[in-house]
Amino acid sequence: MENHICLTPLFLDEPVPALEALVKPTWRINKPCLPDGEKTTRMATVHEAIADFAAAAIAAGRRPVSIAGDCCTAIGMLAGLQRARLNPTLVWFDAHGDFNTMETTPSGFLGGMPLAMIVGKGDLTLPAAVSLDPLPENQVILTDGRDLDPGEKQLIMRSGVVHLADPADLFEFSLPTGPLYVHFDVDVVSLNASPAQNYPAKGGPSTSVLCAVFRQLARTERVAAVSVSTWNPELDLDRKSEIVSISLLETLIGENIH
Repeated sequence: MENHICLTPLFLDEPVPALEALVKPTWRINKPCLPDGEKTTRMATVHEAIADFAAAAIAAGRRPVSIAGDCCTAIGMLAGLQRARLNPTLVWFDAHGDFNTMETTPSGFLGGMPLAMIVGKGDLTLPAAVSLDPLPENQVILTDGRDLDPGEKQLIMRSGVVHLADPADLFEFSLPTGPLYVHFDVDVVSLNASPAQNYPAKGGPSTSVLCAVFRQLARTERVAAVSVSTWNPELDLDRKSEIVSISLLETLIGENIH
């Protein structure tokens, strides 16, 4: 499948200009003029552009690939897939759960909430802004999630979300039929391999394990969309995290983009 790549050089609603160095001539860059006002209003503008991108890519028979600075952009991607009448299983690779709500979060950080929002939990301002219908919990696979807040952990345990603590468990896991949407937060990778992270979490799978898992997912030929939440380029002075992360993405989408 031909890929169509969109880069959003933002972290929530704040510019990350160093990410723009990644852009290739065939990519789309998502830098909308953001309105004044609440952070969620500004983020909704970013997500709407991603939703339009994803829907248009699917309509053209291409696979949308979103590269952005945070996981909340997955809300826009999924909204775009729904507009294109895709109903995917979401496979979410992340060192964290991103399943907090305002009732469980110790920090109030929006970037720790998007997966909960996607299934209809917590403050739904961002999903509502792009007309996202909640994804059924049994269509979500969280893999890794090694660093969970206590209340977040309880929410996941009580939910219908499948939590595979080791990404290698996907080798034996029977994936549902139909299209797959893979979201990959690069902080899932072991810190030894990819240290330039805003929210580092000890442990994590090796690059070789994730590469093998991504290769298996690619072989299904059912990966309809991919989104990536990036490393922090300001911490990545030797570009180690960039190289590892882009290599893993290339394995998943079957294209050399570096």
